[in-house]
Amino acid sequence: MSHDGVGLRAVMRSAAFLTAGVLAVPLLSACSADDEGDRPAAAQDIAPASRDQVADGGTLRWAVDAVPETLNAFQADADAATSRVAGAVLPSMYRLDANGRPQINPAYLESAKVVGTEPKQVVLYKLNQQAVWSDGREIGAADFAAQWRALSGKDSAYWTARNAGYDRIEKIERGKNNLEVRVTFARPYADWKSLFSPLYPKSVMGTADSFNDGARRKLKVSAGPFAVKKVDVKGGQVQLTRNPRWWGSPTKLSEIDLVAVARDKRATALAADELDMAEIDPADAERITAARGRSGPLKGASATGTQSPGAGRDKGEKDDSGEKTGKGKDEKARDDGKSKRESDSDSDESSDGDEKDTSGAEGSKAKAADQQAALSAFVVRKSLEPAYTQLALNGSEGPLADERVRRAVARALDRKELAKVVLKPLGLPAEPVGSHLALIGQAAYSDNSGALGGQDTAEARALLADAGWVPGGPVTEQKKTEKAAGSKGKKADTDDSPGDDGTYIVGEDNKPSEADRDLRKDPKDHTGAHERTSAQSGIQADEQQAGKQYAKQGGAQGAYAPKGTAAPAGAASGALAKDGKPLTLRFVLPSGQGSESLRAVADRIAQMLQRIGIRTDISKVSDASYFKDHIASGQYDLALYSWPGSAYPATDARPIYSKPVPAADGSLSVEQNYTRVGTDQVDQLFDQALSTLDEGEERSLVRKADARIWAAAGSIPLYQRPQLTAVRTGLANAGAFGFQTPVYEDMGFLKKGAHPVASPSKTG
Repeated sequence: MSHDGVGLRAVMRSAAFLTAGVLAVPLLSACSADDEGDRPAAAQDIAPASRDQVADGGTLRWAVDAVPETLNAFQADADAATSRVAGAVLPSMYRLDANGRPQINPAYLESAKVVGTEPKQVVLYKLNQQAVWSDGREIGAADFAAQWRALSGKDSAYWTARNAGYDRIEKIERGKNNLEVRVTFARPYADWKSLFSPLYPKSVMGTADSFNDGARRKLKVSAGPFAVKKVDVKGGQVQLTRNPRWWGSPTKLSEIDLVAVARDKRATALAADELDMAEIDPADAERITAARGRSGPLKGASATGTQSPGAGRDKGEKDDSGEKTGKGKDEKARDDGKSKRESDSDSDESSDGDEKDTSGAEGSKAKAADQQAALSAFVVRKSLEPAYTQLALNGSEGPLADERVRRAVARALDRKELAKVVLKPLGLPAEPVGSHLALIGQAAYSDNSGALGGQDTAEARALLADAGWVPGGPVTEQKKTEKAAGSKGKKADTDDSPGDDGTYIVGEDNKPSEADRDLRKDPKDHTGAHERTSAQSGIQADEQQAGKQYAKQGGAQGAYAPKGTAAPAGAASGALAKDGKPLTLRFVLPSGQGSESLRAVADRIAQMLQRIGIRTDISKVSDASYFKDHIASGQYDLALYSWPGSAYPATDARPIYSKPVPAADGSLSVEQNYTRVGTDQVDQLFDQALSTLDEGEERSLVRKADARIWAAAGSIPLYQRPQLTAVRTGLANAGAFGFQTPVYEDMGFLKKGAHPVASPSKTG
């Protein structure tokens, strides 16, 4: 996944991340400027080292999911790999810091600020006088203007995926000199810092033909520390080489190769010396941890990147202990810009011979042992990805069209426990996310979950009773083809696992699941003890009360059952029914490898819902169809998928939570609101946030919008996604980046004897 602001925004507009890992917090009250909301929940883990400790030369082989279909980040089929290329080869006016907040990129900007608000908003950019395109031309107003015209939405000949912000610009002109660019807005735009990142040359943006086709498989002109050398679709690789016209700090690496490797093949590719860095799943992280002689949770095993004896030598070179060392810098890398990656031919020939002489199980065991030994050359660097996993509730039809049922589902969940399922085994902070619109550490973050309320089984049952769902009610016998109360859906396109038809109903087998047994081990964890008081001293700003003001008043209107509504007795022992149909919700999950933690979370959720009388019909479908055929089309009741956090929530989150509206053909236009739950008030708050130039007021409005999104209970944020990256020992300034934009020119392999700064993840 992409780690910079550009990438997150590009992917956000194309599709949601799927929580399978590959497909794609602290207090109830709001965070003040001085509390831990100012820091991310987990620090980045990149083995930081000063540039003088990093060797010159070498090639970094970095895994991506696929060779990008386009190098134009503003097209609909752009993906995370597109954004990674853009981050290395194109200008970006702003980049994200470790807290996920935009900061001026000094390589391109000396300053940027609003210099006028009346009668129109005017932003003045002062460019770095050294900034030039790779063809020698200065970066200037002509490039800004070409990008604005292409993305303004006024010319349908441009096949653009988005125009947010650019559609508010009235004109762009040269300032006092070639280094100044004046941008005048027709309407105020709070998120103006999101624009022109990345910035493409006018040769790409200048005409519809060049925009549509000129930057799909090649990018002739660039202006980053690296340039695109080759896009090899057949070979599954994108080669980036040093930009000879780069004016900033020289790149330490000679080349970065983005290599297409499926997530489930990455451990094998790492062991085979085909990769140096790759995001991996927890199971592969455990393998690498075990290969390095560590046991238990990944706490501290994330490999701080501490230099092993001999790191920095060439592959195949032995250290004093006789062990093969990790990949390092070859002397010839200074000349040809690429490290040699020699192999020990005698050892390889001997290994080949051994393989021919072995067969069956013994051969497989030997191969697995060799692969495991090879993984000891890597470390696991870990952080929290700038994205969160949510439980989505489809409010378009069925029981979940009733907001009382949605709120009951939400009140049944122990979000702290669900976060532990995924994050505790990895040694990462297991705190639930308290906002739909920002993550811990970002300026707009505050925990507004108080607008809905914490886990409360009795209240959840009371809400269901108020909605007419009662235990022991008459249930009409249904035909096999008839659906229980829930969404209409197609037959699950399940996997072909023997003995598993892809569907089971929690509550009908009369057997506690493994997750339920775990939950019963310590009943103290499920009595609502995790609910937090909404009172916190020292917080006076009105917007910071957005979540807790509802908690003080008993929640948002309708968040609780009417006073006096009793929780029906026996609700936990049997399914609830209404109008002759049981309350059964279809819970759709991906079935592919790498979705284990996702399914574990779903299992816990199903058990929590069973306690309030809701049964779940769990359908496991193929990864390929999960999003397109189920989430986007609305063929589900409950689902788990992720959204990235954004530095510009007023712009980026609006399509996700805006109220669906009828289209001209009679269908429902949902944009990216796949839960189909929205309100006019939320839309108005987003519009107001986008139009104010007061940053404090914008944060206030975003937080109020978030509180109302919580109250509507269309989606329930659960936890921030783990970010696990396998990195060859000795590779510095790279790994689990967290929020921060990678600094491509500083990545590289440590010199002999050099050591990085201790990893922050080592402590927790």
